[in-house]
Amino acid sequence: MRRGVKTMAFGLTLFLAGCGDQPEQQVVGTPGGVAEPIELTLLHLNDHHSHLDPEKITLQLDAGRGREAITVERGGFPRVVAAFKELARQSDQVIKIHSGDASTGDLYSLLNNGKADAELMNTICFDTFTLGNHEFDNSDAGVKHFMDVLHDGTCATPLLSANVRFGPSSPLYGAQAPEAILPSVVLERGGQKIGVIGLTVASKTKHSSRPNADTTFIDEAEAAQAEIDRLQAQGINKIILATHIGYRADQALVKKLSGVDVVVGGDSHSLLGPESLSAYGLSPEGPYPTRSTDKDGKPVCIVQAWQYGSVVGELRVRFDARGEVSACAGTPWVLLGDQFSRPEQGPLTAAETAAVRTDLARGQVLRLTLPDPQATALLAPYKEQKETMGNIVVATAPDNLCLRRVPGSKRDTSRSSLGDVCNKSERVNKHGGDIQQVVAEAFLQQGKTFFGADLSIQNGGGVRVDLTKGPITVKDVYTVLPFNNTLVQLNATGQEIKNALEDAIDGVVGPTNNTGCYPYTGGLRWRLDLNKPKGARLSHLEIRTTAGGYQPFDLDRTYKVATISFLADGNDSFTALKQITGERRIDVGLDYAEAFLQYLKNLPGNNKVLAPLPLADYSTQQFTDTP
Repeated sequence: MRRGVKTMAFGLTLFLAGCGDQPEQQVVGTPGGVAEPIELTLLHLNDHHSHLDPEKITLQLDAGRGREAITVERGGFPRVVAAFKELARQSDQVIKIHSGDASTGDLYSLLNNGKADAELMNTICFDTFTLGNHEFDNSDAGVKHFMDVLHDGTCATPLLSANVRFGPSSPLYGAQAPEAILPSVVLERGGQKIGVIGLTVASKTKHSSRPNADTTFIDEAEAAQAEIDRLQAQGINKIILATHIGYRADQALVKKLSGVDVVVGGDSHSLLGPESLSAYGLSPEGPYPTRSTDKDGKPVCIVQAWQYGSVVGELRVRFDARGEVSACAGTPWVLLGDQFSRPEQGPLTAAETAAVRTDLARGQVLRLTLPDPQATALLAPYKEQKETMGNIVVATAPDNLCLRRVPGSKRDTSRSSLGDVCNKSERVNKHGGDIQQVVAEAFLQQGKTFFGADLSIQNGGGVRVDLTKGPITVKDVYTVLPFNNTLVQLNATGQEIKNALEDAIDGVVGPTNNTGCYPYTGGLRWRLDLNKPKGARLSHLEIRTTAGGYQPFDLDRTYKVATISFLADGNDSFTALKQITGERRIDVGLDYAEAFLQYLKNLPGNNKVLAPLPLADYSTQQFTDTP
């Protein structure tokens, strides 16, 4: 599926009729003072979250008898490395960007504190890496550690964030290059200078991760414009924002800025691409690239590359002699293996495989990519360590347990790695993620064991991946729950609990648009209407009785709540929980992934079957979204 040419037909993608080469003019910062058009190729990745191994995906492919469910490998960092190398060879003036969240999400990050990720990233040698919110999961010291291992090689990739302000307690406070987090870098391609500015999602990182208490994050638009102005004062007129703030936030951001040309984003795990992807069982959130304009009406191109190393984005941008975007086009390459099988039926025949290959080629986005041998060898010792610990089977899932943060059909609808089988599931759209609900139930049951819990609270974003049908291993457990959290007992009134849930929902629909705030509970259920004001969105709250039925939730009663330390500290918009202190808060000290593991081990019978909960036990019983 390699392209045989290095150029693109820009005439098909011009923003404005008649855009063409501009006459020569004097521009500060270009060699000899003469500006010329230039074409750049941006290769980009985001949110790989330590998913270094390939994973399975079931797509709707044509093996010669019409579209049907066919399983194939996707992603895996050696495949990412191969794609970067192959695509870079086909283009001139390449810039390689990682838009954040390299860490947290798989046993690799837990076993080696990011070393495996850094070493694999260094085989690509990114030109920039933007700090994501999860780079701060282990405090500012975790950021410093990741920088050190990333720089323990030949690349020394610059780490960027224009809006972070490290406090005096931080090991990065007052740091100088190359040990500093930089607001931007200036790269030179074709004799011309290009500015790349990093942005980290502000509120989410401060309140949904663990930066040092005195480390702060200023407004993304304010920081971006200040850095754009600083670069333009140096004569740099081609500006790329490498952001980790989310697809919708990127679209809103560019409308506030003057001088931005391209946004290479991350954070929202957004699959962008042509509508033709839907035929294969993948639903893009928007086009690749998404075309917009800045505050002054000048064209801006916005891209993102899904999640978990499944996509490598290739954006080709032409700048005219004034440094303005005259055209952009590209491909979000979905990286697939070359071995295909029907679920529960086995591999395809040679003829069927040939038909699938033809079908993929027609799609022009799904890319057969062999893993890079050097990267595979580099990963091998880490993989052995991970497999030794992770391959113990602890339960079996008779059906997929789908990942979804928010119910409905408009928010966060491409989160599942299993494609439309989950993203378009009626159950998921009505009630939310199966796996989030199961995790909440696990915490409730472990809370009952430790202190007689009445209910549990878990945030949707704290549960990271689907569980697919089949065996569930230790590795799966720690991939579902990869953070450093422990169980906490809170003795809270019904009103305090409702306030915390309302706070969290406000985090979803408020200015932060943080879908990870969406609450899941074990033992408590409700109806939700996002069109109502804060405080009145939740109704018909009911708590489960010891007999398994439900009765009205008493706002005046004190309940024993099992939650995680992260939420008990008031993070992810669960603000009201932070006020529950002193004797009303008891740190259980049980690792939350270990709590889930114990729940699986305590399932009845020898087979330890983990199925989706009955619909009556889902916390969201009825969901009404905004228009």
